[in-house]
Amino acid sequence: MSETSPIAPEAAAQTPPLVVNVQYVKDLSFEVPNAPGIYSTLRAAPRVDINLDVQARRIQDGQDIYEVVLVIRAEAVEPNVNGAAPPDAAARVFLAELSFGGVFTLTGIPENAVEPVLLVECPRLLFPFARNILADVTREGGFPPVLLQPIDFVALWQARRAQPDGGTQTLQV
Repeated sequence: MSETSPIAPEAAAQTPPLVVNVQYVKDLSFEVPNAPGIYSTLRAAPRVDINLDVQARRIQDGQDIYEVVLVIRAEAVEPNVNGAAPPDAAARVFLAELSFGGVFTLTGIPENAVEPVLLVECPRLLFPFARNILADVTREGGFPPVLLQPIDFVALWQARRAQPDGGTQTLQV
């Protein structure tokens, strides 16, 4: 007796519209310029400034395979008595820079939907992994983990599209 699949052969052969081929750390840097002294002189939690950028590019002309990279920069500085950070570089507690990438294949996505998929959906899929890496590296660096709050990539994409220069989000297709 042979078993047959309840899924039609053509349905089983369909390719999903978005495939994550691979995820990877493209670049990672963690610096504590004033170590080891900072560990004994830091009296209050540092202020951590976060910058995030999304970059996307087609890997090879004529193919629907793209690299999307989340670039996250977390800079911690010592707060002064008023809670504001002093302006000099000697006050830097740590600097973490992470470029976390993924290679995605898009199949059957209309041309007008490619940009939002690359700059909204793909970063949304990469973000939890990049968030964990940043938390781990700051914790292993001797500081409380930097826990990024969830990011609304739709709002980020829309805000950057509204800027005259298109913001810093990069898309090369």
